[in-house]
Amino acid sequence: MSEIINNREQQIYQSNDRITNLKLIFKALHNGGNFDEIKAHFDGFIGKITMEEISNLSNEFLEDEGISIEEVHRMYKEHMELFKGAIEEKEPGGKQPEEQPGHPIHTFKMENRALENLLDTKMSVHLEQFKEEDSAEHVYKLLEDINLLLDVDKHYSRKENLIFPYLEKYGIYGPTNNMWRIDDYIRDNIKHAKKLLSSYQGDKKAVLEVMDWVIEETHAMIYREEHILFQMALDHFTEDEWVKIANESDEIGFCLVEPAVVWNPDRKALDENAISEGYIKMDTGILSLKQLELLLNHLPVDITFIDHEDVVRYFSHGKERIFARTKAVIGRSVQNCHPPRSVHVVEELLADFKSGTKDSEDFWIKFKDKYVYIRYFAVRDDAGNYIGTLEFTQNIDPIKAIDGEKRILS
Repeated sequence: MSEIINNREQQIYQSNDRITNLKLIFKALHNGGNFDEIKAHFDGFIGKITMEEISNLSNEFLEDEGISIEEVHRMYKEHMELFKGAIEEKEPGGKQPEEQPGHPIHTFKMENRALENLLDTKMSVHLEQFKEEDSAEHVYKLLEDINLLLDVDKHYSRKENLIFPYLEKYGIYGPTNNMWRIDDYIRDNIKHAKKLLSSYQGDKKAVLEVMDWVIEETHAMIYREEHILFQMALDHFTEDEWVKIANESDEIGFCLVEPAVVWNPDRKALDENAISEGYIKMDTGILSLKQLELLLNHLPVDITFIDHEDVVRYFSHGKERIFARTKAVIGRSVQNCHPPRSVHVVEELLADFKSGTKDSEDFWIKFKDKYVYIRYFAVRDDAGNYIGTLEFTQNIDPIKAIDGEKRILS
């Protein structure tokens, strides 16, 4: 049985069923209802909420990829206000992972403390000085702070490429679909702040607005991570999964601080380097698995293979990868390996390959200090059936610099 509670600006439904009631509250919130009334209804009829309920509701109400970033941002802020003080805390048993130096969550939290120190001890002070006087000295101090804050990209990248894939394996998609969008929004505004400060022409209001936004939203993301995301991960991930995440974190890097120590849980070490000594017979030769892996990893290019169901099945692991890859992407949908704002490009390319409209596509971009040539090839069997897509990435700066000739014996 449900009862309609009439409010001034909307109707909120009270149900005898807790989950139904939660969904109705979320629906009213997402439809733009009066927040104070919705909050009062939540406090009165729900009170506390579990991590599992948050995960399920976020998946259901934030899964629409067509939703604007501004709307996602609004809903995320309102969710945090709704949940403050209402998330059920589990009783700790023994030493918690975040207390274990070197554990990925311990490192994420160390980075968050370093970020808070940067935001509150340095950036906020320098911003107040800039408000009083926008001198070249004060502009430069803010620019130094922003350059340090750009390091948050490593923190977000580890979260997106290591935490999100494992959450997906447990059927939790809300963070992947939406927190990544907010991460990108924060990254974009940090870069925008740097651009305004690097070419400062006296537009103090624009600088203050973007800087205030960056400080507020970086703090808000820390809250989301530590009160929702990390707890979701701790509730689901196995110790083996945490070990893999810890082992792959170095490849992406760390934000402002390094892990306290190398994490060694009290368990038998994983034999991550074990590889079969079996052989693979091909039309043009026979190689051991060890030889094949070494051969692929010594290619002067990066390759990735996606199967016919858009699942990442393999990537080479050379000494100098251009784009970061972690083992967590294996078995993951390729769509979820890209920022939400670029997924449509991936979808269109794969659709063309599957339909036979195209067999290849090329792109070339400037990336950091490299000129990168990215090629995609549709992989088909002898009968022409689509088997998957090969991504081929190469730094072509050395090739572009070639001049004249160099013969093998010269």
